[in-house]
Order: sequence, then C-alpha cells, then structure tokens
Amino acid sequence: MQERIPRTASVYLDNNATAPMAPEVLRAILAAMEQNLGNPSSAHQPGRRAADLLQEARTTVAVLLGAADATEILFTSGGTEANNTALHSALSTQQNRNEIVVSAIEHASILSMCRALEKEGRAIVRRIPVDSEGRIDLQAYRAALNQRTALATVQWANNETGVLQPIGELSRLAHAAGALFHCDAVQAAGRVSLDLQGTAIDMLSVSAHKLHGPHGVGALYVRTGTPFAALLHGGRQERGRRAGSENVAAIVGFSEAARSAQQSISSSNAHVARMRDQLERQIIERAPDARVLSSGTTRLDNTSCIAFAETEGDELITLLDRMGIAASSGAACAAGSMEPSHVLRAMKVPFSHIRGTVRFSFSRMNTMLDVERAVAATCSALEQLHRDTTAGEVLHG
Repeated sequence: MQERIPRTASVYLDNNATAPMAPEVLRAILAAMEQNLGNPSSAHQPGRRAADLLQEARTTVAVLLGAADATEILFTSGGTEANNTALHSALSTQQNRNEIVVSAIEHASILSMCRALEKEGRAIVRRIPVDSEGRIDLQAYRAALNQRTALATVQWANNETGVLQPIGELSRLAHAAGALFHCDAVQAAGRVSLDLQGTAIDMLSVSAHKLHGPHGVGALYVRTGTPFAALLHGGRQERGRRAGSENVAAIVGFSEAARSAQQSISSSNAHVARMRDQLERQIIERAPDARVLSSGTTRLDNTSCIAFAETEGDELITLLDRMGIAASSGAACAAGSMEPSHVLRAMKVPFSHIRGTVRFSFSRMNTMLDVERAVAATCSALEQLHRDTTAGEVLHG
C-alpha cells in the first residue's frame, strides 16, 4: 500500500549543494553589518576595525584547515574562484611546465577551467580515470606526472558520491615530479579533520556555504613559499593576491561557520553517519535493486548516493520535492541535464542504474525523523513511478 506523506513534512537533504545558514552565523553577520565598518584597506578607525575582523577570520579559517599561519589564507568569492585561481597561478609561475593532471571526477569549476585553458593553448590536460567506487587510478596518476607537469589537482571529497581520495599520497607524488599540488576541499572542509601542515599540499580551496556559512565567500590556502600569480588585478587587497574590497560581513560569517565546524566535527560526523547508514539500510531493504555508490570505499559520513534500477532520477527528485523532501539528482551543477553526470560515467555505473541516481546529503541540523520521512517518501515515489511505467507499457503495448 502506498504510504501517505504529509505535505507539511519539510526535510532538507541537499547539504552538499549548500548547507542552510546556521543561526549563529546569521547573528555574526548582522552584528558586523551593524557596526560602522570602513574599508579594511583604510587607515582610519572604522577601517582598522574592519581589518581586525578580517584578521580574526583569517586566523579562524587557518585553524580549521590546520594551516601554519593565517597569512596563508586568501579570501575569495567562493570555491569556483579559488579553484580557477589555483590553476591560473600554477601555469603562470611554473616555468617550462604547461601540463595539468586532474581526476576525471573533479567539480565543474576545475574541469571547465581545464577545457578553457586547453582551448586557449595554455595547457595540456591529462585526465586520470577512476574505478567503479570512484577511487583515482594511482598507477595512471603516477604515469601522468612528468617534468612538464605544472599542477596536479584532485578533490579531497567528491561532491556527488562523497568518496575520499588519498590526498597525502597524491600530493607527495606530485612533489616528487617537481609539480605543485592543489586540492579542492570544498566538500571536505568542516567534515574531515584537515592538517595541512602535515601534507605536501600547496594550494587548497574551501567555500563557506558548505559549512552553514553565507554564499559568495570562500578561501584559497596558499602555502608559504608557493609561487603565486593573481587572477584578479586592481588594488593591493589580500597582500596583493586578490584585488577588490573584501566582503567583511560575509567573511565574518565564514569565520563563525568555520569555528562551529571545528568545534563540532567529531560529534557531527558521528551523528550524520548514523542517519546516512539508517537511510541506506531501510531503502535497500525495500528497494533491493538499488545500489549505494562508493559504499565499498572511504567516503564522507554525510553523503549517500543511491542508484535506483530502471528509474528516471529527475522524475524521482520531482516527486520527492512534492512530498517535502529536498535531495539532488547527481550534482547540483548538473541539475536539469538529461545526461548522466560525468562522475557516474567515469565510474561506469551500469546503464540500468545510471539515470536513476539520487544523492542524499545530511548535516548536523538533520534528525532521525528526517530519515524516516525521506525513506517513506522515496519508497512511495518509487511505487508511483513503477505504477506509471507499468500503466504506460499496458497503454502502448
């Protein structure tokens, strides 16, 4: 019998796309905006107050990342700008090196930039395959690194499946080849304990809105001594590395989100892992043809990517939305596309399942009641889609 989901149920399980702003973050932003802050580049008192807030935020983000010094934190407009800056900088500073080594499942802000650099003739891009779990092919990665490699760039955690890559090893291999190493840690920061001092990572990207912070602000970590070339030119903001007056209020919000994430990472991970595991167990029990992608490897505790057999993921997402459940069909950046995402294609997800993939991503704000509602809604939606398909086959048979 079809389960009835109350229309009043509202469950947000799309935190890898964006995590709702935390109340303490909003309070911090409003408090900053209520002050008579000047331009942080100005020498007067209002400007110095703004500069002090920036310095405090820089220190807090550095602590979250395990950076050696706050000066290694460069504020940006978000993860996309940070990723683009890293690629631009490496090609601009690595003399006689014009190759980029990149995994096949990177975020669009990396892969699109790589395509643009190829089209402009600035770079040769070597794309490294992954296995069926989404793990990078280490042998192919090693083989791609050479004396022409300017930069290797690999995500710490994939935005669709949550799969975690061996970033420590990858960064060391890049350095052994004389190349710089960049990591897109937009999904990992605040969900994985980071200690950049103990790695060979040269640059790393993060974004506030994945941490329950505001949109439109992020950071690029640049290790002390790493050669750097700015993407944006103008004023001398951010130690001459990123022109444009800083968005002080948003950066304060980023700082508060980073502080909260750092304080709660262990308890949050345990909490979201229990919810994720419960959701997967109950869905697989009732939809045994479904597959949990990347379940055979290490992944983010909050991420569940489930591929349903002979199902249109977009239709399933639409039905879930009508039932008050917000989830995602693959990555948010690919929403609306009728083609399976590049991540699923790279993992060679079977044809029977590739179009029926749904990502559920949790945060510390979710509860076990959310899991119950999501499971009931998913099973109800699957039943409805099956009935509609069967009716259509009978009608056209």
